[in-house]
Amino acid sequence: MKANMITIAELKQKIAEIKSQLEADLIQNLAKEELRIKFLAKKGLFNELAKIISQVKPSDKKETGQLLNEVKTEITESIEKSTKSSSDSKNKWVDLTAPGIKPKTGHMHPVSQAMEEITQIFERIGFSRSRYPEVDWDWYVFESLNMPKNHPARDEWETFFIDAPTDKKMGKVVLTTHTSNGQVREMERLESKPPIRMINIARCYRRQQDATHTQMFHQFEGLVIDKGINIQNLKGTLDYFAEQFYGPGTKSRIRPFHFQFTEPSLEVDFSCHICHGTGFLDDKTETPEDQRQKCKFCKSGWHEVGGAGMVHPNVLKAGGFNPDIYTGFAFGWGVERTYTLKEGLNIDDIRLLYSGDLRFLEQF
Repeated sequence: MKANMITIAELKQKIAEIKSQLEADLIQNLAKEELRIKFLAKKGLFNELAKIISQVKPSDKKETGQLLNEVKTEITESIEKSTKSSSDSKNKWVDLTAPGIKPKTGHMHPVSQAMEEITQIFERIGFSRSRYPEVDWDWYVFESLNMPKNHPARDEWETFFIDAPTDKKMGKVVLTTHTSNGQVREMERLESKPPIRMINIARCYRRQQDATHTQMFHQFEGLVIDKGINIQNLKGTLDYFAEQFYGPGTKSRIRPFHFQFTEPSLEVDFSCHICHGTGFLDDKTETPEDQRQKCKFCKSGWHEVGGAGMVHPNVLKAGGFNPDIYTGFAFGWGVERTYTLKEGLNIDDIRLLYSGDLRFLEQF
């Protein structure tokens, strides 16, 4: 062996010394440009090391090349991972009194905002927020609510049924089609002892999907039971909510309808906040209607929002109440539907609320 020959062991020792030097420089937080010059420039430590490839035995040159490639890659990656740039190495004046940059934060989803507002509105008049299963027995969702077994709402084209064993008393397991399953459960929870003033907000599921329906949506359910409860109490509650949620001057309107679990049953409308319930955008009452500018948002002065009514005697019995002594009212409708009717939103497709599109959600 020639006197100036370098062995693999000696090469590894030199590589270890360069790595040690690089580690020390990284700890000192030298700038990237300084590190590149020191280790990777034409006269840098790595190129000086690479020159010794001519001093190794021919049989060791392959291994030497591999070792040099590995160390160069390691040096390059370590320098790239260093956080300090060359401009950072200069001493800069820092104004410690300057305001910091606020981190970007999100906010509650618009549907969650609506649920929070609805809850607070009803809490101010003595309602308590309750929550009941979103996957429940057929008995609570249908049977206890006076729906016979052949009722269309129990058809598989309307309801999602769970593949689970059927209970002899409770029936099948379903995804709740409405929040009314909480009515009898609330009566049971309070052991049939009035008064009941419940607001229940939860997810519901139906096999519908279009611009005004989604297969999963949110409903809120109001239930009041006590002695002497009547439709006037219901109408006053609806008017109160309309003014609180949509603004002063908003009114409610009730129309005869039919639901299995209320008698009498009512459809609920709220006056339009744009035309103030008139159906027209101008105040020219003396002008014939066919010549006046109609409100395109409501077309009639009113928005249909949902259902309500006096609790059916059979539902009171299912919850352990004597319908000869106690009466109650219930109401419920979709949170999304209620929210999209707010002034200034003009959302014509509730599926946007669940699109996940930040351009849409950041507007709220």
